[in-house]
Amino acid sequence: MLEKIKSDATAVFSEIIDKASLKANHVLVIGCSTSEIIGDTIGTHSSVDAAKALYDGFYDMLKEKGIYIAVQCCEHLNRALVVERELAQKRNLEIVSVIPQPKAGGSSATTAYSLMDDPVLVEHIKADAGVDIGFTLIGMHLKDVAVPLRLDNKYIGKAQIVSAYTRPKYIGGERAVYN
Repeated sequence: MLEKIKSDATAVFSEIIDKASLKANHVLVIGCSTSEIIGDTIGTHSSVDAAKALYDGFYDMLKEKGIYIAVQCCEHLNRALVVERELAQKRNLEIVSVIPQPKAGGSSATTAYSLMDDPVLVEHIKADAGVDIGFTLIGMHLKDVAVPLRLDNKYIGKAQIVSAYTRPKYIGGERAVYN
């Protein structure tokens, strides 16, 4: 099962990078229920092993491309986000004081925290794209105009995937010209 999670993650994240045209310095928000990945109900069986397999499938790929991740914690930490301190400083994000744990933050956020060079938590971000693994509800962390991203790869493990990218708002009315 862990190898399948890793290969599913590689396929999903490769597709998101391509279809969302993610480049260096873009932010990808990740919401993840490891319980859903292993076939259980969200919030019931947090799995550090599933989270490690997930991150083995995409973390290095995103880091090499210079794409930042913002990993959403569970509701016990009010959906705070694990990010690199560098990103928090670049975006002037207010840092909050907490360290995620498997049962308070979730296994995905805990794993992200352990992998990052200098992790911190923030309450809010406006990401360029997002992937929701197991219906964890990431919309609050995306820029204002989110566009559904239809993926060929629809699962990681047993968890369904929903994803989106964002675009600038169209403003101006009938005389406006858009790119």
